[in-house]
Amino acid sequence: MSAHGGKAFTPLNIAILTVSDTRTEENDTSGQALVERITSAGHHLADKAIVIDDVYQLRAKVSQWIADDNIHAIISTGGTGFTERDNTPEALMPLFDKAVEGFGEIFRHVSLHEIGTSTIQSRAFGGIANKTVVLCVPGSTNACKTAWDKVIKEQLDASHKPCNFVPHLNITANLCETRG
Repeated sequence: MSAHGGKAFTPLNIAILTVSDTRTEENDTSGQALVERITSAGHHLADKAIVIDDVYQLRAKVSQWIADDNIHAIISTGGTGFTERDNTPEALMPLFDKAVEGFGEIFRHVSLHEIGTSTIQSRAFGGIANKTVVLCVPGSTNACKTAWDKVIKEQLDASHKPCNFVPHLNITANLCETRG
């Protein structure tokens, strides 16, 4: 353990949610990009779902995952824009015990270098609910890659210093040390 509390990498159980009225498993490139990245990083895919952009169906699925002690993180893609059907923030923010304001801020800052001022239309956001971190990103595949590669990957890595989300998650069973 470091002076800042950094630890060895701990694989997390991560659920991926695609919010879409049109995507299927066959054409969900955003969800698949996230699955590939989490597994390549050494984490486990706990579950994956595609849910239509309906406030109550989104809340139901994410509430189910939040209540599951074996799911440590949820990453959702889609539903964060400004169209009438973009309801992810309205659906999920009421579930949070604490908001992670910095997630959306950092995502938009990083995106500014890639898509310019169009990033202002991203409502990427995050929060913690029942010791589960929930991070919500836009539905484009490139946005998902950017979010994982430049923000999320480090924050879900227990070895990232000076801090990360892992100490705030319900993973004590995975962090117990054995007697020597």
